[in-house]
Amino acid sequence: MPAGFVDSTVKEIDDRLSELQQEVAKLEAARAALIGGGRGSGRATRGGRSASRAAGRGPGRPRGRRGGNTRANQALELVRNRPGITIPQIAEAMSIEPNYLYRVMPKLVADGQVKREGQGWHPAG
Repeated sequence: MPAGFVDSTVKEIDDRLSELQQEVAKLEAARAALIGGGRGSGRATRGGRSASRAAGRGPGRPRGRRGGNTRANQALELVRNRPGITIPQIAEAMSIEPNYLYRVMPKLVADGQVKREGQGWHPAG
């Protein structure tokens, strides 16, 4: 075999192994975060600060969250505009997974904003 072929093939294998090792590290971190193992929150640290603070977010502001019940407000608006709408239809309109709404909708019921009739959701009052 030509030396160039062997060298390039070995380099390709080494590159792929490096990618796989990085993927394994990510999966292990995700697993540890899910089962509560490891370093508490499961977030990487930089110089003793959590990654969220290092990225400029303050304490108490989870990554990716806007606050203010944005999803609940979106769902409520859909129910008001389309009485009888189902959770899968709401999820599709919001481009989110339906399982999230199974947590949001009961909160809207508890707040007296919506009611459920059969599979559909309606504005309360």
